[in-house]
Amino acid sequence: MTLPTDDQLRDDGLAPKGQGRILVLGCGALAREILAVTRQFDHIDLHCLPAIFHNHPEKIVPAVREAVAGAREYDRIFLAYADCGTGGQLQAVADELGIEMMPGPHCYAFYQGTDDFMGNVDDEFTSFYLTDFLVRQFDAFVWKPLGLDRHPDLRDAYFGNYEKLVYQAQTDDPQLLEKARECADRLGLEFEHRVTGLGDLESALLALGKRN
Repeated sequence: MTLPTDDQLRDDGLAPKGQGRILVLGCGALAREILAVTRQFDHIDLHCLPAIFHNHPEKIVPAVREAVAGAREYDRIFLAYADCGTGGQLQAVADELGIEMMPGPHCYAFYQGTDDFMGNVDDEFTSFYLTDFLVRQFDAFVWKPLGLDRHPDLRDAYFGNYEKLVYQAQTDDPQLLEKARECADRLGLEFEHRVTGLGDLESALLALGKRN
């Protein structure tokens, strides 16, 4: 599957507004991948919340409430988020608002396949995960927020209990692969390249698009 280029993604994470009956409300870190699947369906629109909420899960639930309140024209709203650090609050608000939601603890799980990921979670607790998006945005979403650009000596305090960096690749991109290896080196971790594609995200969105 070919993912949209940067030029095809609007800066605010919104797909062009159509006449959709279904709204996918998603994490901005997934915008490229969601569009790759949903742009074939004229009846689906996409609105993404800021990707930086990946680092501030306390902001997700209020933002979802606000976005849903402003989207009453849609017949169905699908929440393209996992729990994402909300401690079950996101699922609770989805149930309260009557909207569907991706199952799983985080996007790393549904990219790999939630059942497979959860079945191996005991063997993966010393792994640090990056996706295509997080490899592209490593400095903005990992290095700088942790203050490692100013205090690189804190690296082992943050990552001393990790053993490897797992790059869950959505695409076959040699440049991203090389950058992911560099990220592992910067963190002092072993490197594993795991090609996942879009996993459960793709299957869920395709099923959504095929609904009447």
